[in-house]
Amino acid sequence: VLLCVETHFILSGLFQYGLMDTFLCVAIVILFAAALMGNIILILLIQLYTRLHTPMYFLLSQLSFMDIMNISTTVPKMTTDFLLNSKTITFLGCVIQTFLFMVLGGTEALLLAAMAYDRYVAICHPLRYPILMNQKLCLHMTAGSWLLGGVDGLIQAGATLSFPYCHSREINHFFCEAPSLVRLACADTTFFEFFMYVCCILMLLIPLSLILASYSLILAAVLCMKSTAAQKKAFATCSSHLAVVGLFYGTLIFTYMRPKSYRSVAHDKVVSAFYTIFTPVLNPLIYSVRNKDVKGALRKWLEKHFLGHL
Repeated sequence: VLLCVETHFILSGLFQYGLMDTFLCVAIVILFAAALMGNIILILLIQLYTRLHTPMYFLLSQLSFMDIMNISTTVPKMTTDFLLNSKTITFLGCVIQTFLFMVLGGTEALLLAAMAYDRYVAICHPLRYPILMNQKLCLHMTAGSWLLGGVDGLIQAGATLSFPYCHSREINHFFCEAPSLVRLACADTTFFEFFMYVCCILMLLIPLSLILASYSLILAAVLCMKSTAAQKKAFATCSSHLAVVGLFYGTLIFTYMRPKSYRSVAHDKVVSAFYTIFTPVLNPLIYSVRNKDVKGALRKWLEKHFLGHL
């Protein structure tokens, strides 16, 4: 049986063509530039300053790299389409967007679990931290996150785009997202939708369970500390990561793990925009504002490259 695969799709987009939509498009371009600048600066600081050459900051640099890829997967295409008044995307372009979105989502979920383990070891076993969280383990956890995320993305994206799309080619979204694509398939997708739901549970809830377990042990250890200053320091080191975890899991669980009867395309678009556009901007801000080491490195960098020339 030959699959009827169109050479292109049509994206409904996030904007229409009114004055307010033009303003929103400009705002998103500014956010895109801010996300790139913030995450690139964070990666550079981690590479340049030896004080930041620890597993925690190496994992953070990977998170920043994912944020750069995440926002670059959707925003340039979306804004270009708006400016050129074009809504088409090639089949290959759709494949790339779907695959990258799946890979980055799964990899980030696993990376956040690795970062939670890092915080658990640092607070609950500080004397054994260099042994329990050595460079080799850190690299293995990072590589494992990318590998498992890649396999999950390859399976889901491959299965999604193997369906025949013979009728409507209009994707009611601003990028090629698997659930939106599956709705257009002229074939029975019941089993695949169940499979995709199970994959979402495995790739989101298992890492989330590990994160919750890590922070339960951290909370128990912090409550046993006699020093108030030590408690505040422990909570400070965890607060940034917890904020990022809340943003990531809150948006993805709301989007992909609600029953069909409670889902709407409009809500999915808004939440997807928050995850793909706002989260990459907020993550470096969260880590720079609430982290003394990052703020110190940023201050030195600014003094060296800018304030020193005044």
